[in-house]
Amino acid sequence: MKVSMIFEIVLFVVLIAFQTTIFSRISVFGVATPILYIYFLIKLPMGRNVFYVITSGFLMGLIIDIFLNTPGMNAAATTIIAALRKPLLNVFFSRDDYEEFVPSIYSSTKSFIRFVIVITIMHQTLLFFIESFTFFNLSYTIVRICASSVLTLVLIFALDGLMYRKSSGIQA
Repeated sequence: MKVSMIFEIVLFVVLIAFQTTIFSRISVFGVATPILYIYFLIKLPMGRNVFYVITSGFLMGLIIDIFLNTPGMNAAATTIIAALRKPLLNVFFSRDDYEEFVPSIYSSTKSFIRFVIVITIMHQTLLFFIESFTFFNLSYTIVRICASSVLTLVLIFALDGLMYRKSSGIQA
């Protein structure tokens, strides 16, 4: 088993554990909730099989739905984002990047930031519209999407910066 596969399994389990025990309990001013588990889909290598990405995204969403007692909302949003991941990678990253290239804030900063912003906003929009399932209180839903996206983006960029520094041996 390759080291990258072991890293992916550990990241999968750790993100689920943190999302279900810590991050789902955080609510900043009753509107912003960090949803950090999409970081798993962001950190998969570019050449990863689409079936693997969609299946792992669905399983991650399903496990989170089971723990948080949300009837398929996370699974639906995460599966859709997993399916759109490959086309989004092709838009933001050059095609000459190799198959095992893992998007990172230090490898291609502008492309990574754009990619993470788009995938996060799309995921939050899907998740909160599935949760509310109405356009009745549209302004509140949009505020929740924006606030949660900002909080999630800050945490994703911080986590990516910390993981890179720790793995490369650079002192923080």
